[in-house]
Amino acid sequence: METNIEVRIATKNDLDCIVAMLADDVLGRKRERYEHPLPDSYLQAFEAITSDPNNELVVACLGNEVIGVQQITFTPYITHQGGWRATIEGVRTSASVRGQGIGTKLITWAIQRATQRGCHLIQLTTDKERPDALRFYERLGFQATHEGLKLRL
Repeated sequence: METNIEVRIATKNDLDCIVAMLADDVLGRKRERYEHPLPDSYLQAFEAITSDPNNELVVACLGNEVIGVQQITFTPYITHQGGWRATIEGVRTSASVRGQGIGTKLITWAIQRATQRGCHLIQLTTDKERPDALRFYERLGFQATHEGLKLRL
């Protein structure tokens, strides 16, 4: 993969490519609606994220092509002496570049960003149906130290 990968904050113009990547896998096809025009819910979520200083939607680009995405949320906690932590969500890379280091570049960027923001911890979850993703995160130093639970509403 070329080394000219730029990681930057997403713009509204990136939204179509972001949703396409989120929808482009077995799990994403079940929960995303990639259609034209995009459902308003995506634009509303984008506007909520970009207006919140503790949320960042980040893309990886090769030239003008968006080839990766992730969201980082910064949260203050009472625990850990009032420390901050970062949560990474929605990490995807374009099918055309999977396995070429784009995910590593995104996660490395997120770790550096969390460090800049003074976070003491960075966390993420991955679906149990994604064993390759779990191995990927473990290779980058993440450890499965907790059991995560979710309740669908």
